[in-house]
Amino acid sequence: MSYNILVTGGAGYLGSILVPELLAAGHKVTVLDNFMFKQNSLAHCCSNPNFSVVKGDCRNDTLMKSLIVGADVVIPLAALVGAPLCSLDPIGATSTNLDSPLALFKMLSKEQRVLMPITNSGYGIGEKGKFCTEESPLRPVSLYGIHKVEVEKALLERGNAISFRLATVFGMAPRMRIDLLVNDFTYRAVTDRAVVLFEPHFKRNYIHVRDVTRAFMHGMDNFDSMKDQAYNVGLSDANLSKWELAEVIQKHLPKFVFVEAPIGEDPDKRDYIVSNEKIERTGFKPAFSLDAGIQDLIKGYTMIKNSIYGNV
Repeated sequence: MSYNILVTGGAGYLGSILVPELLAAGHKVTVLDNFMFKQNSLAHCCSNPNFSVVKGDCRNDTLMKSLIVGADVVIPLAALVGAPLCSLDPIGATSTNLDSPLALFKMLSKEQRVLMPITNSGYGIGEKGKFCTEESPLRPVSLYGIHKVEVEKALLERGNAISFRLATVFGMAPRMRIDLLVNDFTYRAVTDRAVVLFEPHFKRNYIHVRDVTRAFMHGMDNFDSMKDQAYNVGLSDANLSKWELAEVIQKHLPKFVFVEAPIGEDPDKRDYIVSNEKIERTGFKPAFSLDAGIQDLIKGYTMIKNSIYGNV
């Protein structure tokens, strides 16, 4: 069955992979994005007659009301993502990450479906040796995590929705994010051959950006049996500390050196191991390993460099 789908923030890191897959599956997709990063990540979709794009802001209620008319499914990706960015612009974070989705939920009819990425950083500091499940208490530390937890509560109370609690995402995408942990460490390994680790024994879970798309597609295909619940989405064999992650990267780049120094802290205080058993019981299995993603990143960093200054 094909749907009319509205994707806010659809030109971002997740959307640049998800939107082409939705189109390939035969859906009609409208993307709303403010293109704040000047990206053209969906340029290859423009020849598809089922693709529409609107430049605008998800906080514009009048615009949003006009776009949700006729939408069967809404996928709200628009957000200021990550604790550092939200700390830098707390007013923008509150209006975009909290106020906007709460307003959207009120605009939608009960029949319209919502699939939304949340974050498993809401678990905060977990109990040593104990897996965080969807029933574990949520103890977000950062503004980003606090907003996401509040939005998820409202989303599931509204109903006819699925919440995906995403692990730390990695992998190449048309709208690239080098700041994410695996992407960042691999970039440093490729360009600097070294990284200084703070809180190196803090553990977290990871998921490939293409498996995030696969999780959304799986949710759409199995919506009736999965709706009104939250699901952790991560690699069950990749609950790793920063130190262990660096060791995995070093297998691919043997000259990579990493050392520990007490010079920083995680604004989310993420230190937990996560169980992804619930979504796996629905039939979902990730297709991209951490090693495969690192290999992708090494190839990708041959093509891009994170600097606008310098001649080489």
